[in-house]
Amino acid sequence: MIQVKNLTHRYGDRVALSNVSFEVKKGEIFGLLGPNGGGKSTLFRILSTMMVPTEGQALIAGFDVERNPGEVRRHVGVVFQTQSLDKALTVEENLRAQGHLHGLSGAILRDRMERAMEQLGLSDRRKDLVEALSGGLRRRVEIAKALLHKPQVLLMDEASTGLDPAARRELSKHVENLREGEGVTILLTTHILSEADRCDRLVLLHQGKIVAHGTPGQLRSSIGGDVVVLETADTKSLAERIEQRFGLQSSVMDGTVRVEIQNGHRFIAEVMEAFPGTIESVGLHKPTLEDVFVRETGASIE
Repeated sequence: MIQVKNLTHRYGDRVALSNVSFEVKKGEIFGLLGPNGGGKSTLFRILSTMMVPTEGQALIAGFDVERNPGEVRRHVGVVFQTQSLDKALTVEENLRAQGHLHGLSGAILRDRMERAMEQLGLSDRRKDLVEALSGGLRRRVEIAKALLHKPQVLLMDEASTGLDPAARRELSKHVENLREGEGVTILLTTHILSEADRCDRLVLLHQGKIVAHGTPGQLRSSIGGDVVVLETADTKSLAERIEQRFGLQSSVMDGTVRVEIQNGHRFIAEVMEAFPGTIESVGLHKPTLEDVFVRETGASIE
């Protein structure tokens, strides 16, 4: 449904995307995970036909985003990071205005508005002013707007930014229902790990390059074992001493030394005994997408 081939984009001398390639299958929820400045927004703008790439090609529903932007827009719904709702209008009025922009009217528009509100759990809020809605409900209205012309693909840019965890889960549930009920293909950008974990597949972007890709489970299992996090005053020294004593490579970030190892609880006992008084605190957890990103880049996502 989406094909990205060797996509590169430059802002003057700065490379925002470098030879990025991936495919999104029909009916997938596909994530672009990475920190701010990693290239997600540039890629989103290209896919939503707001920007022409410097090099490479992107196809949506078989149409080239550069050569056939009008056809692409007919097949794509877009939810931008910045909200585009009129706060002085009701939910229903916002949807009606959006429908008119797509040339819809009469019974067809009423039916599509009803369907979109039902899909997003907004039927009982139709007469509410947008300014009175919570952030999570406003996001659902944005998605409802994007669905009025029955797109095959929904592009969502950092849609859950600013929402509390409960509102994020609720939004994710509605997105999953769209995929299950309507077969909509969804591509979303995010820097939030819990949101990325709910994707079918994802790519990790860093400094404009793909550093890892796969299902969340595949990415986490690429680490294996446990992740031990050691806080110390001299991270560089501790990392070097761990390599010398145990033959283990570690990563240093934000005042901590991170070690990937099987049976992490046993390693904790050994490292505490080996370097008494050096380690200030210890943490142990199973691998996360953050750990994958740290291993590949040495940087943090959030």
